[in-house]
Parts: sequence; C-alpha cells; structure tokens
Amino acid sequence: MRPKAIFFDAVGTLFRVRGSVGQVYSQLAAEYGVAVEPRALDRAFAQAFASAPPPACVGLTGSLLEEWERAWWHQVVRQTFAQVEGSLTAFGEERFAAFFAHLFEHFAAGDPWELYPETLPVLQALQQEGIQLGVISNFDSRLVRVLQALQLDGYFSSLTLSTQVGYAKPDPRIFQAALAAQGIPPAAAWHIGDSRREDYEGAKAAGLRALWLDREGKDGFCQERIENLGGSLLLLRGPERN
Repeated sequence: MRPKAIFFDAVGTLFRVRGSVGQVYSQLAAEYGVAVEPRALDRAFAQAFASAPPPACVGLTGSLLEEWERAWWHQVVRQTFAQVEGSLTAFGEERFAAFFAHLFEHFAAGDPWELYPETLPVLQALQQEGIQLGVISNFDSRLVRVLQALQLDGYFSSLTLSTQVGYAKPDPRIFQAALAAQGIPPAAAWHIGDSRREDYEGAKAAGLRALWLDREGKDGFCQERIENLGGSLLLLRGPERN
C-alpha cells in the first residue's frame, strides 16, 4: 500500500553529531579548563544514555517542560563525566553548571550536527511524490530549533516528541500520537529509523510499516532493512520506476 505519510527518526537517521558526542564534550570542557579524552567520553556517554530513564514527561508544558528536559540531560551529562575518573571533580560545581548550560544550548544550534548526504534529496523527492512527512523522536523541544538551523523544518507537517507527548519509543503510544497528528490509520504510514528496538520494532508493533535504517550492515537478514534513506524511494516507486 502506498503510504499517505512517512515518519522519520531524527538523530542517526536524518542527521548525526559532527565528529562524535565525546569530541564535542571534550572540546567544550577544554574551554572550562578540563581536559578529557574524547573516546573515554564516548564510552561513558553511551553507558549514561542507555541507563537513563525514558525521555518522556507527562503533564508538563512550556517552561516547566523545558526545565524537566534540561534536568534530564543534566543528569546524563553529569553521569557521563562521573564515569571518567577525575573529570567531574576537575570542574567543581560552579564551573560544571556553566559548562552544562553552554553545552545544552550548543546542541540546540546547527553547528554540532551534519546532514547525511542523501537526506535533502530524499526529502525533496518524497515531497514531489505527494507524501506527507513527519518526525517521531525521543529528542526534546530543542529539536525544533535544530531542524530550523539545518533547514529541514519546511519538509515536515508534524513533529512528535517523546518529552511532549509523554511516551518514548518504542512505546506504541508515541506512534499513535504521530498518526493522530496526520489524521491517518497505521496502515497508511511508514516509519524509518536507525534503532532496531525503538524505531523498527516499535513502529511495527504500532501497526506501521517499519523500515530499519541499517547504515552499518548489522543485520543482512532483516527484510525491511535499508542501508540509506534512498532505499525508501526504491520501495515507494517499485522496480518499474527505478
């Protein structure tokens, strides 16, 4: 069935961190007089992010929601540096607070992010096909500014964020919220994302057609697997138009 809408994950699907999270953390920490090896921060961040509670908040809006999002990330960043021996104490409380404020705003801009090469051509082609596009993400409210900075906001008619709807992928309710925003049933939508659990399995369980974006070739046996976003165009158009 030709989809009426295609939803995308954001980070790791449409764009990625320029370099790595550890490199960005290390560079900004150096501005506050703290030297930390980027690879150690990459490892620590992966552990801190994986062990954090789902980034979903129920019942808060406006400034209260922004404060909650900021506190959620403060804990992840603090835990990241706490796992690298001596780095958190090297800051001290006052400098770490200033560092985190800088870091949090830094990731709300375009500089730390870069688009995948095929992102814009694929989004443009899908729009020309008359497909409605949306984003479903476990990011936070800063994603609005990031999409604007990367000049992606004009492509999407809906933006569904876990912190705003109160449910994080793979919970089916975040997909249901996105479907409601587009006014379509699950069978009329596709979802594309780079996480097998959160994106592929989550969307599939919610009744959408799920495409797993497996850029690194982790699983060649998944039938609904694409290696880049261009694979969605191949599936949409079929062999007669490729």
